[in-house]
Amino acid sequence: MAGILTSFTGRDALLWGHQPLKLAHGLGDQALFSRPALARLIETYPREHYSLIAMGSPQDSKLWREGDLTGLPGEAVLDAIAKGRLWLNLRNVSGVNAAHRRLLDEIFAQLHQAIPGFEASKWENGILISSPGAQVYYHADLPGQLLWQIAGKKRVWLYPNGAPFLTQRHLEDIALFDVEVDIPYAPWYDEHARIFDLAPGEMLSWPLNAPHRVENVEGLSISMTVSFSSPAIRRAEIVHLANGLLRHRFGIAPKSRRIEGPGFFAKAALQKLMRNSGWVRQQRQARREITFRLDSSGQAIDLMAAE
Repeated sequence: MAGILTSFTGRDALLWGHQPLKLAHGLGDQALFSRPALARLIETYPREHYSLIAMGSPQDSKLWREGDLTGLPGEAVLDAIAKGRLWLNLRNVSGVNAAHRRLLDEIFAQLHQAIPGFEASKWENGILISSPGAQVYYHADLPGQLLWQIAGKKRVWLYPNGAPFLTQRHLEDIALFDVEVDIPYAPWYDEHARIFDLAPGEMLSWPLNAPHRVENVEGLSISMTVSFSSPAIRRAEIVHLANGLLRHRFGIAPKSRRIEGPGFFAKAALQKLMRNSGWVRQQRQARREITFRLDSSGQAIDLMAAE
């Protein structure tokens, strides 16, 4: 496939969505991903659309700490990330920035043309900027996922998307609590992982919901993350959320995960009624409490200690 994905073949089209694929891309030359452009994007990014995460050591009891940028200049944020153990996730960039929307639409136009039966109907991208040595812990995502490396090098472990690595209850919890990294992980899982080293100019795709973890192995890492959905993926997300509500809110163990029929439509109505309820908001807020902020020197100030 000529264009943004520079190494796509007919064999890749057959494997897409069934096996992990590492492919070449040409995004690194685009001005959207230059350091000045990224600094400007950070400075103007809406608070509700980003997460700033401080990473502890594997022995640290606070592995996941969420913070705030406090209006720092974009260059100062990039410098702090380069020196610390941080990652900044700018979510839904394509919904905030028109140039990123055009880029993403072009990517999916090429994918639809190249892959028979590819049914993505909705997509968005994020920008992930992370420190040398930082890591993203074992987790899974509900939508389809693509990871595009722009700068720095990553190592990615991909695991089977079935038990014991991922269960239906894990998917319910992700849908309900909106925190992907809470699923259990054991070191022996690595014996069953496929490992990919990702350099600038390379992208990685994998089967739906496949658990994964990521470590930066060289330099400040800049990646574009892409999520996409289809009617079938969206119906599965509806069922995961409804089943999570039945289990955690009403104490009922769900028996069906069908994405069609009367049972599905009853669950669709349940999750539509409950997904914005005070109970759901309270559960999600408790798992994303802001506990630090960056100061002008790039140091993390502990807000809990200040209280």
